[in-house]
Amino acid sequence: MSKKAYMIVFATIHDRESFVTNYGPAAAKLTEKFGGKYLIRAPGGIPLEGMDSSNPSVVISEWPDKETAEKFWHSEEYGEVKKFRERIADCKVLLIESD
Repeated sequence: MSKKAYMIVFATIHDRESFVTNYGPAAAKLTEKFGGKYLIRAPGGIPLEGMDSSNPSVVISEWPDKETAEKFWHSEEYGEVKKFRERIADCKVLLIESD
């Protein structure tokens, strides 16, 4: 049986309006298409240790397995959406499996 995977994103968003109206809906549509689901999408995180910026946004998505999440991440479709995000946000992304 495969282990579920979780993609954790810490984002410092420079243009929240563009992020929310353009990148967010496109990424959400692809996340669902590839079999993922959001658990958390929230701004205003409070760094307690080891993070440079204040008030980062956090996104946690759940995936059926690591391979499915990687297919999403490396897909041409997400590659196009990601180009837009790279202009308006700085992100740190982690993929992890869990029992």
